[in-house]
Amino acid sequence: MTWRFLLLLLASFALAGEKPPLEPLLVLPEPRALRTARSVIPEGAQATVFSPAREIDHTPGIEVYDAESFAKLGVSPDTFVKRAEKAADRLLSVVQPELIKAADGRVLYAVYRGERPIMASLVVAPALPALFEDLLGPEVWAVLPDRHSLYLFPAKEEAIAEFIADLAERYQDDAHAASSEIFVLKKGAAPRVVGSFID
Repeated sequence: MTWRFLLLLLASFALAGEKPPLEPLLVLPEPRALRTARSVIPEGAQATVFSPAREIDHTPGIEVYDAESFAKLGVSPDTFVKRAEKAADRLLSVVQPELIKAADGRVLYAVYRGERPIMASLVVAPALPALFEDLLGPEVWAVLPDRHSLYLFPAKEEAIAEFIADLAERYQDDAHAASSEIFVLKKGAAPRVVGSFID
């Protein structure tokens, strides 16, 4: 699929007043207390699991597959994650990040946010590190306090330090919190936890 085709597809949804199709292949980052038998633990994670999920047309907009629905898919949790990675790459082509800049024009961080509760699920997109390599560096820190947002920072403590309190508040105040952990993203590697923004 070319970018031009995807833009035309998005334009057709906008003109028709239609919503984009619901995504059936998502990994939902969520607190480890919500772990199911189908959840996968990301490398280094102490407080986060990735659970197989799908987008739904009613509140809360996303749901974890129950045992019966997941069994009908006929795949293992690991295979589901691989398919969800491809879906996340597809979603990257239809959502746009906001670039937050310093007064000197330097990009401080990027954030994906929106009404669809899929933004935190983008953390597994293999294309994500390459998209931000020129702006943020070869390693990117990803923070996903809730389902509706994904923050990307240069992989440096000083880059994230001033935002820790706000991120912690977003995580603690959201009924659908995603993760309190910081993931490192690097081309060719799965997301790996390198720290937490909650004490």
